[in-house]
Amino acid sequence: MRPPGSLRRRPPQGLPLRTITPNALTALALCSGLTGVRFAIGDVNGANWQLAVVMILVASALDGVDGQVARMLRGTSRFGAELDSLSDAISFGVAPALILYLWSLTNSPKFGWACALLFAVFCALRLARFNAAIDATEQPRKSAGYMTGIPAPAGAISAMLPMYLWFITGDNLFRSPWVVAPWVAFVAVLMVSSVATFGWSSMRLRRRIRFEALVVIVGIGAALISAPWPTLVVICVVYLTTIPFSVAGYARIKRLRANMSVAPSA
Repeated sequence: MRPPGSLRRRPPQGLPLRTITPNALTALALCSGLTGVRFAIGDVNGANWQLAVVMILVASALDGVDGQVARMLRGTSRFGAELDSLSDAISFGVAPALILYLWSLTNSPKFGWACALLFAVFCALRLARFNAAIDATEQPRKSAGYMTGIPAPAGAISAMLPMYLWFITGDNLFRSPWVVAPWVAFVAVLMVSSVATFGWSSMRLRRRIRFEALVVIVGIGAALISAPWPTLVVICVVYLTTIPFSVAGYARIKRLRANMSVAPSA
């Protein structure tokens, strides 16, 4: 009989579930984005534009939680990061571009398709830039809680703003390719721009207003359920109007850092 000290515990077999869960959420986001294209293509009864948009919104919600779940479960990996970028390129670049083209831009095939391509390619370029900098030791904007350009999910949601307005009013002006195409191109440029935009870590709440912030979040959730399209219009407008403030905020932080680096040598 072997002494107790000589017994060795077998290493656990297989992969822990925590390493698969975040990647499963990312894959579900990809499936949701592609399903949005399926609803846009339609069937014998025609396209279901609202469901197409809802699928993109579901993909953005899943994209927002997969990273948090990965960090919470300590399941982050380089494979997960690459899968997340590929999923984002399709769900927030290719899928919205095709939905918008089939909904409106097909009425001006050459100009409309050029703008749809611009959006999809610029989304991919933004994600490639993000991946190229993921291992950089110095990321001034990230360390300050800011992002470079608007993120891909925000770009997809903002690009579909004319669709929300069309759902609300039924006015074909919002479906005109001469309105939709310039707007899509504008959002595409914002994605690859170098403007500083607010990130989650740059938004800090005072301890005294924690309850009030929770009330606001619940109110937004209730509004999205009861009146999704007007709420999305408000969210898009508010988000885009914060960009000048984020640019000014980062410029102030940049000046403070420059002054701090100069001060010791003075």
